[in-house]
Amino acid sequence: MRQTFTTLFLTCSILFISFLLIKFPDQSLEASIRGLKMWWEVVFPSLLPFFITAELLIGFGIVQFIGALFEPIMRPLFNVPGVGSFAWIMGMASGYPSGAKISVRLREEKQLSQIEAERLISFTNASSPLFIFGAVSVGFFHDAKLGLLIAVCHYTSNVLVGLFMRFHGRAQGAGQRNSLTPKKSFSIVRAFQSMHQQRLKNKQPFGEVLGNAILSSIQTLVMVGGFIILFSVLTKLLFLIQLTPIIAQILEHLFKLLTLPVTLTLPFISGLFEITLGAQMISQVETGPLLAQIMMVAFILGFNGFSVQAQVSSIIATTDIRFMPYFLARILHGVLASILTFLLYKPLYLNKQTFEVDDIPVIQDSGTTQWQTIFNMLHHIGPLITIGSLGLCVIIIITRKIKSATRTHTP
Repeated sequence: MRQTFTTLFLTCSILFISFLLIKFPDQSLEASIRGLKMWWEVVFPSLLPFFITAELLIGFGIVQFIGALFEPIMRPLFNVPGVGSFAWIMGMASGYPSGAKISVRLREEKQLSQIEAERLISFTNASSPLFIFGAVSVGFFHDAKLGLLIAVCHYTSNVLVGLFMRFHGRAQGAGQRNSLTPKKSFSIVRAFQSMHQQRLKNKQPFGEVLGNAILSSIQTLVMVGGFIILFSVLTKLLFLIQLTPIIAQILEHLFKLLTLPVTLTLPFISGLFEITLGAQMISQVETGPLLAQIMMVAFILGFNGFSVQAQVSSIIATTDIRFMPYFLARILHGVLASILTFLLYKPLYLNKQTFEVDDIPVIQDSGTTQWQTIFNMLHHIGPLITIGSLGLCVIIIITRKIKSATRTHTP
């Protein structure tokens, strides 16, 4: 009965979306172009180097070295192996869905158990500093000093989520940990030996490993682009059929209870679906205190938005990693980030506004200008990087097919 209902629901949903696409072709095309532009200008060129690097580090065993060094830190804090530190650091540096991508690769390499992978994914999908400082603080709010507040609250709450999630599946995870990643003390010699053994297992030449890393990374990023475009269109269609305003009216009662401006309900709902659009709409609300706007942005950054969640769901679909722990962790992350924003708004933002020291603003402005410069540069050269990478991917595929055909016909 449940399967029948699921089939009926999916069929009706797809037919309804198809009808809306036919009814609103111009608006759908506009939203699709917007999502495509975001993907090929910023998302693809900013994530591709991190994805390729992660694949190479995992393939040549360097992650094993890092894991052995960080085991005494990651295990007591987050109850995951030391290799989880690699996913955590790369996830924060490059942004979502890097943490999920790397966690899945570590699970496929059997360096994580199922429970450990679920714990790791719950706190390794964070927003990148480039997006927080370049897009949100400077691009949307036109206030560089907000970047520090948003970043501190976002990453601190991310760590707190990891501390909470260490108890997830504790009884089941203990047995899995003993069989996969036994606890060891700190040892550089053991770390190097582990890396060396992992490298020896990989018999592929460097060129083939590099080609596999490029193909795997581009394949994942193409999937990410599809989800970005899809949710950009869905968000627009929900607004056109007046469903989003109806949900906003329902949320107004909750916002009034929390003493939040009701004018933020519609941008907040948009942010639940797509982070960039939601953050931009929230920044454009002229009524209401700035604190409320930043709290809403902090929540949707922690929540990741349904678009990113769909990307993560697709990435983990081929493994035994469950989606629900990640989803619950996103809600927890959003709530904690909003609370921290409320608590740290005065010391990290208001006090900075009135604290006049000549040297400090210069340092802050210099750092923020660099983020903004990188973000603006991606808009100009990002499409060239994307097109060039896709062309390289086609060349690698064609070359491999030619070699395969040659070997097949060789007597």
